[in-house]
Amino acid sequence: MSASSSESNAPKKASPTRFDRLKKNYKGPRFDLSAADEGLSFSYDQFAEAVAKTEYGFERNAVVQGVAVEYMPSGCLVDIGAKASAFLPAQEAALVLEDGDGDALKSAIPLETPMDFQIISEEDENGQLIVSIKRLQYKLAWEKIQKLAEEDAVIEAKVVAVNRGGAICLVEGLRAFMPGSHLTGQLPDENLIGQTLPLKFLEVNTDNNKLVVSNRKAVVEQQMADLSRGDVVNGLVRALKPYGAFVEVGGMSGLLHISQISYDRIEDLEKVLQPGMQVKCMIIDHDKVNGRIALATKTLEPEAGDMLRDPQMVFDKAEETAARYHEKLEEERKVREATARDIVLGLGDSLDDLNSSGDDAKDPLEDVSDSLDSLLS
Repeated sequence: MSASSSESNAPKKASPTRFDRLKKNYKGPRFDLSAADEGLSFSYDQFAEAVAKTEYGFERNAVVQGVAVEYMPSGCLVDIGAKASAFLPAQEAALVLEDGDGDALKSAIPLETPMDFQIISEEDENGQLIVSIKRLQYKLAWEKIQKLAEEDAVIEAKVVAVNRGGAICLVEGLRAFMPGSHLTGQLPDENLIGQTLPLKFLEVNTDNNKLVVSNRKAVVEQQMADLSRGDVVNGLVRALKPYGAFVEVGGMSGLLHISQISYDRIEDLEKVLQPGMQVKCMIIDHDKVNGRIALATKTLEPEAGDMLRDPQMVFDKAEETAARYHEKLEEERKVREATARDIVLGLGDSLDDLNSSGDDAKDPLEDVSDSLDSLLS
């Protein structure tokens, strides 16, 4: 078959119809924008200009505002104005979220409520970002803790875990370590979990994310503020030393010096006191800054030597004996004041005599020097 015959048998291409030509030239519906502008507070040109000027910061670590729009099995979708909804994982919803379950998530992140989110990822292949509230709360928590530490404030925190070294407490949502030696009145065991304790800061280090707290420091300072010299307190003998006994008083360690136990001489301290023994003591001095107190039991003795003969009787009558002791001190104070007043008045009379006598007059201080020295010694 020749080439000319094959060309003649080929199907002819259909020419475009009028509908095809209209469809090709169709540009969509046209609106009179100038007419649409009427009744609006802005024009379409102004709107286009505003959109062009709007900057969307969807870079990693940027903070944006958004609303949660839908809960998911492991988090929720958040509309932040990007081309795709961002995803908030349950573990990033809050510093403290009980088990990350659905109810806890719904309580922490209500739908359609404007909130701040931090972007913590780049866009994936679908244009979706991952956001976090936990990172923002973490930063704010450290800022608040630093301020509290600068104020040397007493805080309250819940114990959430214990270990061999101490306990873990939640402070503003952050995990803080409390050494076992800084726990007052109990051991760091399972019974401690769930308790709320007063605490003070020992170390706040934002560079290393290190937070160390003390229960003993808070308790000691609180109790020291209520203690005064002359108070009678209950204590527990913790240890004996050649120079006296260490007595725990409300979480504080006080020294009961051997010279302050009895007015009689003590030859063998172990015959008078034993570790674990409950005692009553009088506070004779304190150092509120360092949390130290000095104690005495001899001031509670009805008769000198009673601590050696019957210490329990001394403790039973402690408050009564202490009251008599304070009365005696008050009487002695009044006597000292009267003596000092008489000395001053006598000194004034002697000075008057000095002004009316010659140079060889008697020294006006000669008669009172011995009394004054004994009074001030």
